[in-house]
Amino acid sequence: MRPVSQVPVTVVGIGADGWPGLAPTAREALRGADVLIGGPRQLGLLPPECAGERVAWPSPLRPAVPGLLAAHSGRRVCVLASGDPMFFGIGRTLAETVGTDALHVLPHPSSVSHACARLGWPLERTEVVSAVGRPLAALAAALHDGVRLLVLSAGAATPAETAALLRERGYGPSRLTVLEQLGAPGERAVTGTARDWPHPPGDALNVVAVECRRAPDAPRLALTPGLPDESFEHDGQLTKRHIRAATLAALAPAPGELLWDVGGGSGSIGIEWMRAHPDCRAVTVERDPVRAARITRNAETLGVPSLRVVTGAAPAALGQLPTPDAVFIGGGLTAPGLLAACWDALPPGGRLVANTVTLESEALLADWYRRVGGELTRLAVSHAAAVGNFTGWRQAMPVTQWSVTKPAGEHPAHPARPARPACPARPAEGEIRA
Repeated sequence: MRPVSQVPVTVVGIGADGWPGLAPTAREALRGADVLIGGPRQLGLLPPECAGERVAWPSPLRPAVPGLLAAHSGRRVCVLASGDPMFFGIGRTLAETVGTDALHVLPHPSSVSHACARLGWPLERTEVVSAVGRPLAALAAALHDGVRLLVLSAGAATPAETAALLRERGYGPSRLTVLEQLGAPGERAVTGTARDWPHPPGDALNVVAVECRRAPDAPRLALTPGLPDESFEHDGQLTKRHIRAATLAALAPAPGELLWDVGGGSGSIGIEWMRAHPDCRAVTVERDPVRAARITRNAETLGVPSLRVVTGAAPAALGQLPTPDAVFIGGGLTAPGLLAACWDALPPGGRLVANTVTLESEALLADWYRRVGGELTRLAVSHAAAVGNFTGWRQAMPVTQWSVTKPAGEHPAHPARPARPACPARPAEGEIRA
């Protein structure tokens, strides 16, 4: 993005200790600024010798940044940020707005650095979840027995909300330490367990340290794909655990990539895609409003509340979606134009995976496999079950899976011959989730 000003924007990180904790370079920048931009609390930490015009951030902040900087173009602008501006701070937004060449960042130790120093935790082994402007439900994806993590609080209520979430997710025995006003004269710490958190709301400027302890009866949710089926609320429209694990392996999620999960069912594929890495994104398309609401609840419960749920029928509902890196089709394959629309939406190098249990859709996948290539696989899973007084194998419906990577220079899909239509006497494919 082009810089909005020829004069570099200086960003100064400041801690709860305010002016006394700043380095000489940061003090010099603040004294020499024509305009000082920051939150009211941060601006209040500056002494009168910082004589520049003081401008408080408006709300919402992010959309206002370009206009605010443009209004002060040509002046020496200094932006105040809490701690390290490039760690969950305003620095990222400013870099995207003015460009890195027009940005000069003077960082301060972050609240995370302060917290790890107080607790004796190695910073590189401590996970961080921000509740500032983000749903606290994302914390659920980071919960694993023995993990140490820090929650960047949105305010005084966050510690109690964190304790409540831990109890709901089966982590009531976890030990919490709330660190307030880190680095300031009024620094304070209180401790307790999530199960019986005893403390009333304290200072709004706090960090919550969590030593995760899973209750004995709580489900164990692994990092790898293939969560237990009971982890999801569903009405039977669920890609089952072993098939789901194979499907995620074929989709091959990577940081920053976007998945279309078409025919969402219970949302399991999109949810597990997003759990693979915090930067993975997904859009689930589901035509049934009841199921769409269920997907939203599952995403929140399993720690990926930013999963986008689109209620509508594909392919019509796909038209305005951002370009995907991968597409999964778990239902509705025989809907006219669906497979072609998904293929055309993929960029070169994008992956498409489709599962089916019906002969009609299997014929369609076989036709595309013949024309486009990829891998066509039959997945069969059997489970041990009682056979009278003995035990035998009970086989689930086999799933045909087509997975393919779109090659460079690929043209939009035009079938060499008409795809075999679905038999009108059978139920719509959208009612079958493979």
